[in-house]
Amino acid sequence: MGILKATALLDDLIEKAGGCAVVDGGLATQLEKHGASINDPLWSALCLIKDPDLVKRVRQTQGIYLRTTNMWLALLFECAQVHLEYLEAGADILVTSSYQATIPGFLSRGLSIEEAESLLEKSVKLAVEARDKFWNVVKRNPTQSYNRALVAASIGSYGAYLADGSEYNGDYGPHVSRDKLKDFHRHRLQLLVDAGPDILAFETIPNKLEAQACVELLEEENVQIPSWICFSSVDGKNAPSGESFKDCLDVINRSDKVSAFGINCAPPHFIQTLIQKLKELTTKAIIVYPNSGEIWDGISKRWLPSKCFDEEKFELFAPIWRDAGAKLIGGCCRTTPSTIQAISKALKERSGFD
Repeated sequence: MGILKATALLDDLIEKAGGCAVVDGGLATQLEKHGASINDPLWSALCLIKDPDLVKRVRQTQGIYLRTTNMWLALLFECAQVHLEYLEAGADILVTSSYQATIPGFLSRGLSIEEAESLLEKSVKLAVEARDKFWNVVKRNPTQSYNRALVAASIGSYGAYLADGSEYNGDYGPHVSRDKLKDFHRHRLQLLVDAGPDILAFETIPNKLEAQACVELLEEENVQIPSWICFSSVDGKNAPSGESFKDCLDVINRSDKVSAFGINCAPPHFIQTLIQKLKELTTKAIIVYPNSGEIWDGISKRWLPSKCFDEEKFELFAPIWRDAGAKLIGGCCRTTPSTIQAISKALKERSGFD
């Protein structure tokens, strides 16, 4: 499949979703609610080692309500539980648990290279399995309002691997070159692509240097599935590094390997202004999935108190973000299936797809 045909999968999903598709929410947050302890440099990827049943749990039930009119389905679902919860909430795109899953990170925990490679592949297969089994059930119901979800393989920034807060300031130091970043990402990217996702999701990129490395890597590896590149923002105006988004987008706009550009893990009150800014800078699809508004302290590894967006505010603002130009909307840290359900409900009601 060529890149143009592969990109059409994403375009078709956006069209089927009424012009704006729904991305899932915070994976780590939801894993914590299920009992996972992930205060660790590996973050949610730790569950692939310590407790895969929190990501993949056999769910046996005689009645899962799939939000269709008065319809209860008796079935046996064996799938990734957290992914399933987001699918039930209306997510059109599942993001894998590989954000902080890296070969060096797994090796530092005593795993072999083979085991590390297997865990990266597993992160994609869990999401694909959940998507396929969920879709096999809902497609039998002619009145269901779900779309067949796409799976996006998450690729966190170099700063996410360092787990020192640099994913939020872009300060990698003078010895980190573009080639070093490409070498860091290359093997993980190859493994994730081979595992069979629909999309690659470069997330929380903090600076132009790493964006350039990602784009060049897609070209060098001749990746034939679409990708998105998301930055964060700590001031609502620029990349975390302080570089302008115009500078960061120059290299991205020239690549047909990148189908969407946007913002993740930034406070939601930044999002509308950032969408308006990005609309002036790119013709690529704009994706936004902000956090809840709470602030993560990468040094002390804790969430700092802050006024948060709740489900009602996400339901209110999701159509505003869509109308401002976003083509994909979801949630990041500290958002939940309830958040995604609110976003999905709001977008479908406004587009007439409810």
